[in-house]
Amino acid sequence: MRCSETDLLRSPIHYGDLFLLTLETPATPTIAPSLSADDAVVPSFASLGIAPDLATALAASGITEPFPVQVLTIPDALAGRDICGKARTGSGKTLAFGLPLLQLVSKSKPCRPQSIVLVPTRELAGQIARALAPIAVARRVRTTAIYGGASLNRQADVLRAGVDIVIATPGRLNDLLDRGALNLNEVRVVVLDEADQMADMGFMPQVERILGRIEHQHQTLLFSATLDGDVDRLVKRHQDNPVHHEVVSEDENIPTMEHRFVGVTTENKVDVAVAITASANRSLLFVRTQRAADRLSRELVIAGIRAGALHGGLSQPQRERALRAFTSGMQPVLVATNIAARGIHVDGVDIVVHYDPPEDAKTYTHRSGRTARAGAEGVVVTLVEPALVSHVAMLRRHAGIREAVVQMTPDDPRLKDLAAWTPPMSEPAARPQQAAAAGGQPRSDSWEPRRRAENFGGRRSWRPAVAPAGTAAPRSGRPAPRPVSRPAARPQPENAGRNRW
Repeated sequence: MRCSETDLLRSPIHYGDLFLLTLETPATPTIAPSLSADDAVVPSFASLGIAPDLATALAASGITEPFPVQVLTIPDALAGRDICGKARTGSGKTLAFGLPLLQLVSKSKPCRPQSIVLVPTRELAGQIARALAPIAVARRVRTTAIYGGASLNRQADVLRAGVDIVIATPGRLNDLLDRGALNLNEVRVVVLDEADQMADMGFMPQVERILGRIEHQHQTLLFSATLDGDVDRLVKRHQDNPVHHEVVSEDENIPTMEHRFVGVTTENKVDVAVAITASANRSLLFVRTQRAADRLSRELVIAGIRAGALHGGLSQPQRERALRAFTSGMQPVLVATNIAARGIHVDGVDIVVHYDPPEDAKTYTHRSGRTARAGAEGVVVTLVEPALVSHVAMLRRHAGIREAVVQMTPDDPRLKDLAAWTPPMSEPAARPQQAAAAGGQPRSDSWEPRRRAENFGGRRSWRPAVAPAGTAAPRSGRPAPRPVSRPAARPQPENAGRNRW
């Protein structure tokens, strides 16, 4: 059965199942099992411990019911516990840590904030600051976003004026610490949002350096999609007996997301993208490189589509203008690299197009998470060229997606409404371990050539030479070595080799 996140909250059966996934929930509210679905008690922000003035500010913003991740983590955060939360992007994590920060913080001294939030990208820092700003007014809490690409002196001036909550990228925060524009001696709460992406981007040494400067006891809230590798080491080093919470698996909590895999050729790929985006209200297309983003956005504009580009090669004002135009609807199509795979929350993104398929299933999940957020409906389309069929098959296998790849041309009527079309299903290919258990040869999950011989397809394989008649074949089965003719020795002078002295 498929249901939205709101249905999860309203249904006593699914709501109870949700908390079975929680490893430790000391402050989790319970629901009487005798209640029907219509009579189920939905927890409010007030029942979670949120102050009335903050709850009123939330209601003014149209937020009246908490999401599952907020129900699980807010009571523990308000109690001062360290939290290690595993939840996907778009599940409500910003308010899960933002509301406790706003409630616990008090007025800070200049250059001495009481809370810091570390994020991997500039866009995510700006989004969190914008999300907390209207609610922070109720408590007169001062927040600011600090990231690279903006004036360092201006950010230092803001800190000197006094800020209570700093949302920052690790690199720029370290720059301000080195300049002496920031002091962490009074930090009480540290939040690490999207910790796995910070690890993937190589920010962990900078994060460790920041946490190492906070010598006193403090509360640490960590949210991540995965809890392995560098993230696991971070938990062990900097958290004291954290409470672990996990909110359902990625795909099980996105029932309104439809997946489509469209086979294209290199020649008609752009035309298929034009046909898909022309029928959508707002579309987000992902490509691999900055140059590809600029090129595709220009081709879409030539085709009559209002499109912009977003990537790391743009200046910060250019990135902000592109995102603002996409959010406002002035440019309903945005072509982006993976910097938009997390931290970009735009309402009404009804189609995400993997114009260039991602490198792995994890990136596929986070890219796709830009649509179908908070129970809304959305379609995820992957354009599959012939050379990438095996790679896309690997992505489908690891993501557990059964929708088959269907070849289409730009004039295919199904492209106008991909959500209304139901693709054929195919069984996902067996994983390497399953293939080996069944007696078959395990397959590599890499999209590189699977065998060394495939790298030399144009060369003939070695064949043993046939020994001439009357001669014995060599024991090793290898061809007999050919005789090597050497030039005759040169005549040496009479005094060659003698002592010239």
